[in-house]
Order: sequence, then structure tokens, then C-alpha cells
Amino acid sequence: MGRADAAGLVAGYVLDAIVGDPRRWHPVAGFGTLAGKLERKIYAPERRAGALFAGLAVGVPAAAGYVAVRATRDRPIARAAVTAVATWTVLGGRTLRKESRVMAAHLERGDLPAARGRLSHLCGRNPEGLDEPELARATVESVAENTSDAVVAPLVWGAILGIPGLLGYRAANTLDAMVGHRNSRYARFGTPAARLDDVLNLVPSRLTGLLTIAAARTAGGDPRETKRVWLRDRNDHPSPNAGQCESAMAGALGVRLGGRNVYFGRSETRPLLGDGPRPKAGDLRRAARLSGVVGALALGIAAITATAKRSAKAQATATAKRSAKAQATVSAKRSARAQAPASARKSAKPRVAGAATR
Repeated sequence: MGRADAAGLVAGYVLDAIVGDPRRWHPVAGFGTLAGKLERKIYAPERRAGALFAGLAVGVPAAAGYVAVRATRDRPIARAAVTAVATWTVLGGRTLRKESRVMAAHLERGDLPAARGRLSHLCGRNPEGLDEPELARATVESVAENTSDAVVAPLVWGAILGIPGLLGYRAANTLDAMVGHRNSRYARFGTPAARLDDVLNLVPSRLTGLLTIAAARTAGGDPRETKRVWLRDRNDHPSPNAGQCESAMAGALGVRLGGRNVYFGRSETRPLLGDGPRPKAGDLRRAARLSGVVGALALGIAAITATAKRSAKAQATATAKRSAKAQATVSAKRSARAQAPASARKSAKPRVAGAATR
């Protein structure tokens, strides 16, 4: 089914690129609603309750994906179709790029109120009082991080684990957005979900950084300079994963990210990433273009991985069957010799010796 999985990933990516997220009845939004109800039922300000919440909210979608895999085990067309729908559901590349371009248009017109009102589509910062460079910075940072979260990471887990990987990853990432906050309510309850999301994004975020380096020229950047900034700044960010994406994006665009972020009720001061001026409106269009190229490269890697994974599994299965067959043949021969009558074995020896003598 490797080819079916790969075909489904490609078809789902194309669907997202053409159609984007549905305006109504989005499955991820529906999952969020159900997860919110589950949270209200089992919430307690402790990590044990948070672990139970994360286990149930991620385990159920992943189990549903496993059921889908079993149901389409010998039906490659059905497998490809289900994988395509799942991939389209969990990806958000088109919407991410669109929001970046919409924000760029507002800033280019100097319409700061409209830009501030749009920022909530990308991140949870308080937009009140933000000027053009700060609005542009928030957008570039969100595009960089969400290129991994909403595009590269789902494709990576879809390639490795198929439909369960797609659904399980999106569930974990959604939970992190819901409860992975450092406030009084979620400081302990949200920790398991946040840590799970961190672990699941360790590889995708670093792959995003590497792909951003490879694609830097499409945004007018220099791959060598992008790599230099990435290697220097990627571990300065408090997040184990966001810095991988943001530092590479800063290097590719030739801008400086980081600084003071004001959220609703709290603020954080992030280390500076990159060299150069603060982002401006035009950089948002370059970031959107770079995000699209990185997503396309990730799709190619995911499709190859899905196909190779199945081929390797099939080869291993064939090798195991051949080994088992050879072992069975050897065992059968040994058993036949052991069960042969002693007289037959004794009479055979003189004949062979006599033949040799003659």
C-alpha cells in the first residue's frame, strides 16, 4: 500500500493547495469542540488529568485512523482516497499563505486597524498598539512556525505512520494550541499535551529549517547565509522547535525576528534571530512564497518515504518467507534422514563402497 499512501498524500496536498480549508464544518474545528467538552469533564489542575486528556484526545483519532487502515488493507484505491481526505483535512498551507498575503495587503495600504484585526487569524498575540514592523514580525514568525506545524509535520507523520499519523499528529497539535499555555489554568494540566507536541515536532521542525535553507533563493535569499543564521540562532529560542523554523526564515528573508511579544494577560521577551532590519509588508509575500516551496519539497520527501517504507517492508517480508521456506526444507530433510530405517542406511553403504571399488 506504499504507493496508495503516497498517492493519497499527494492528492490531499493538491486539494489543500486548490481548495484550502472549508469555511464551515471544518473537521479540525469539530475535533476542537469535542476536545473542549472532554476537557470540561476531566479537568483538574494537575498533570495526571492532563495526561489522561491528551491520551484520550489523541488516541481516539489515531485509533480511528488505524481502523481506516485495516478497512482498506487490500483496497489500494480506497486507501488512497481515505488518505487524501485525511491529508486535506490536516493540512493548512493554502490558508497560511493566504493570511500572510492578506496581512501584506493591509500593511501596504497603511490600514493598521484592519491588519490588527486580522492578526488573530495567525497567532494569539494582543495586536493593540502594534505598528507595521511588529505586525509584520508577528506574521513572519507565525508563517515560519506554522509551515512546520500545518504542512511539513503532518506530511512527515503521514509518510511514516499513514492515516493514524496524520490524524494523531493533528490532534496533538490542536491540543497544544488549546491547552499548552503558561497560565494559571493550564500550567500543569496543559503540560502533557505541550510536551507531546514538542516531541512530535522535533524532526519536522528541523526538516523545515533545512528545507528553508535549500529554498532560500526562491525568496531572494542566500542559502549559505540562511544556513549560517540557522546554525547560530536556532537554539536561542525558548521553544525546542520554533527557533528551528524562525531562524531559518529570518536568514532567508534577511530580517531580524524576536523581541517582546504581548499576549492577553502576559508578555514574553524572545531572543533576536537573524541579522537585518525588522520585517516589512513586502517580506510577508516573500515568506508566503518560501512557505509554499518548503511545503512542496516536504511533499516530495513524504511521497518517496511512504513508497520506500512499503517497499522495504515488502522486501523484508519476502526475505523472511524465503528464509522460513529454506529452514523448513532443511528441517524436512533432517527429519527424513532421521526417520529412515537403519537397515536401509546400512545396505546403502556397501553399494556405494563397492561401486567406488569397481
